[in-house]
Amino acid sequence: MPMNITSIKTSSNGAWQGDNPLNFAFPLLIVQTTLIIVVSRIFAFVLKPLRQPKVIAEIVGGILLGPSAFGRNKGYLNRIFPTWSIPILESVASVGLLFFLFLVGLELDLSSIRRCGKRALGIAFAGISLPFVCGIGIAFVLRKTIEGEDQVGYGQFLVFMGVALSITAFPVLARILAELKLLTTQIGEIAMAAAAFNDVAAWILLALAVALAGDGAGGEQKSPLVSIWVLVSGVAFVVFMLVVIRPAMKWIAGRCSPEHDVVDEAYICLTLAGVMVSGFMTDIIGIHSIFGAFVFGLTISKEGDFADRLTERIEDFVSCLLLPLYFASSGLKTNVASIRGGRAWGLLALVITTACAGKIIGTFAVAMMFMIPARESLTLGFLMNTKGLVELIVLNIGKEKKVLNDEAFAILVLMALFTTFITTPTVMAIYKPARGGASTRIHRKLRDLSTTNDELRILACLHGPGNVPSLVNLIESTRSTNKSRLKLFVMHLVQLTERSSSIIMVQRLRKNGLPFINRLRRGGWHDRVAGAFQTYSQLGRVSVRPTTVISPLSTMHEDICHVAETKRVTMIVLPFHKQWRGEGDKSMENVGHGWRGVNQRVLKQAPCTVALFVDRGFGNVAQTPGPSTVVAQKICVIFFGGPDDREVLELGGRMAEHPTTEVSVVRFVEKEGLQSKPVFLRLSSPSEITEAEQSYCFSTAKMNHKKEKELDEKALAEFRSKCDGMVVYIEKVTGNIVEGVLAIGRSRDYDLIIVGKGRFPSTMVAELADRQAEHAELGPIGDILASSRHDVVPSVLVIQQHDLDRVEEAPVSKVLHTRYEKFKAEDKSLGLGEISNVV
Repeated sequence: MPMNITSIKTSSNGAWQGDNPLNFAFPLLIVQTTLIIVVSRIFAFVLKPLRQPKVIAEIVGGILLGPSAFGRNKGYLNRIFPTWSIPILESVASVGLLFFLFLVGLELDLSSIRRCGKRALGIAFAGISLPFVCGIGIAFVLRKTIEGEDQVGYGQFLVFMGVALSITAFPVLARILAELKLLTTQIGEIAMAAAAFNDVAAWILLALAVALAGDGAGGEQKSPLVSIWVLVSGVAFVVFMLVVIRPAMKWIAGRCSPEHDVVDEAYICLTLAGVMVSGFMTDIIGIHSIFGAFVFGLTISKEGDFADRLTERIEDFVSCLLLPLYFASSGLKTNVASIRGGRAWGLLALVITTACAGKIIGTFAVAMMFMIPARESLTLGFLMNTKGLVELIVLNIGKEKKVLNDEAFAILVLMALFTTFITTPTVMAIYKPARGGASTRIHRKLRDLSTTNDELRILACLHGPGNVPSLVNLIESTRSTNKSRLKLFVMHLVQLTERSSSIIMVQRLRKNGLPFINRLRRGGWHDRVAGAFQTYSQLGRVSVRPTTVISPLSTMHEDICHVAETKRVTMIVLPFHKQWRGEGDKSMENVGHGWRGVNQRVLKQAPCTVALFVDRGFGNVAQTPGPSTVVAQKICVIFFGGPDDREVLELGGRMAEHPTTEVSVVRFVEKEGLQSKPVFLRLSSPSEITEAEQSYCFSTAKMNHKKEKELDEKALAEFRSKCDGMVVYIEKVTGNIVEGVLAIGRSRDYDLIIVGKGRFPSTMVAELADRQAEHAELGPIGDILASSRHDVVPSVLVIQQHDLDRVEEAPVSKVLHTRYEKFKAEDKSLGLGEISNVV
């Protein structure tokens, strides 16, 4: 239904009064926004396994909602995306675009460009000049082939095509590099610096293109003097921003430094208003308003917390709500159906081939000239071929200025989609940074250190400042005064997200490879955490190396295991995914199921012993010792038997040598008459496992149980002779080990309980195989003590000894000895696997 745009009202009186909300601007905008966000999020989820940047999902979602797919239904298109609503949608989206380009300016650290010097400049120059020349060549072909393009002036069309093919999308490239763990490698630094050069040059060329553009096809041509005045005014604007505004913003950033507890809201508001004013100024000049926002972002000081706080205030609202509207509106304007016939599809293939060849060949050739290896040079070529959102901005401006018609616009949008889509899988296929081999001297178990005098190396992971006090107390209790030195690697685990602040953090924590050792940013909680551990390192024979890993949760375990391997770590300490809330609060706060997945993957792939730390305030309970009293940490080691428990004994022996630690060893022994009753475990069938995380997993390896018992007795005998007089040894006879373990946990006699995971279970632990697991990764005993339902007071440390054979684990179920023969026969027929007799 045709509608006079001057009669459009903002809001309706409601359906009860006969108004259709979709005929009013604001209700329709809400529907459009909701639809765009839902569709783009669905596509983002679908494309996530392919590691595609979110902008791909947003553009594809817009194309699906537009005339290429759903929009073929004219009733839907006229009702949901009528012509009169598009300027309103684009105006709201443009506000988001304005602030997004401000964030891009904040991300772009000009000092990083200087660090990479001639190589990055040479690669950037080649990555711009050759594609620009190719774009000019393609422009001649498109002008003669696409109907209507010959009406556009040569100057603006040639420049727009050159810019469209020569751009590298800096923000998209940063996220791809971070996702592939290449951002802080040498190749990543060169790519980012070259992309930064490219970005600055692209905005200058874009300003030139906009200055040259008249009213496009059929429009009135401007005098050349007008374009000159536009360019001169643009240069004056940039000079003014860098000479006048930049020092002023540096002063404001200094006023908002960490020394000032509260950031004055006036400074934040002034800065946000500055983004709008800068955009308005460049719009008055005749350059697109986003150029002003980008330059204003460059003027913000990257030192201190001010840039981070600005980013935190606006990035989620902009990137999650407003920006998808802009890229979806690009998709809405893309009509794939306008590419008709073999000629048009041939043009698309020609544009894609030319764009890829220009970027890749130009970058590859210059990188080889700088003596960069061929594989890395080729990788740089594909990385610099990333287009994405910056490309879309250029194309939208070209369409807005009527330089590009529907067919040319659709061809170039599909080219941008294709070149960005192939970047991640291609780079993954041709390049993988060298991780470095493991040292042959790595001690994978604590018991390996018992025969040597090598230093104990521990990798302690944490989520944030809340983990620091307990972790310091735990590490200190392992610092044996009679044995070798302790070397501690402290790793901050930070989730990599789509947020700009994640990328800024990665860029600042520079080190040639991941993770980043001893490169903590100044200010913020990262600095406070590092300071706490550096202070602790002064206490004695402890060497502390702070480390930060910023990764997606799905691949974070790779970085943890990599550091453990390359740094010859003997034990990894992982924080449990539930955290203690504070004294007097028995409940635990879940920091996220994704963190639990990180722990589970580390337990499966770790190259050394792993300790999972369930912290209930270890060492944080207020005490009032007398003048000469030494405050002791009371630690209980629970022993059932098996490799994991023998590793627990080794750790307990080290702790017993610390002067302020009291260690008790409690060995559980079955009542007489129960030892003769064997317990049989079998692999559970799929129908018996409703959820893998609710079943305990035990090793599927064949065990010599007689030999295991001998090793247990030998380990206990060695421990008692070595620690005679330093530990309290208790043998606890019980017929119900759950009650026995809980009695220790509820007694308040200990600050920390250490148990083995029990992957090779003793008979008593095997009895618990059929219990429904709450935290299966802790093993049966650790799960009982970690549960919030049992009122356990002490912190818990669950130890998994490294297994050189990397034995597989599987969910099992318990079989009563009276039904053993029956199940053995059934297993042969059902193929459920062998039954293991646990004695």
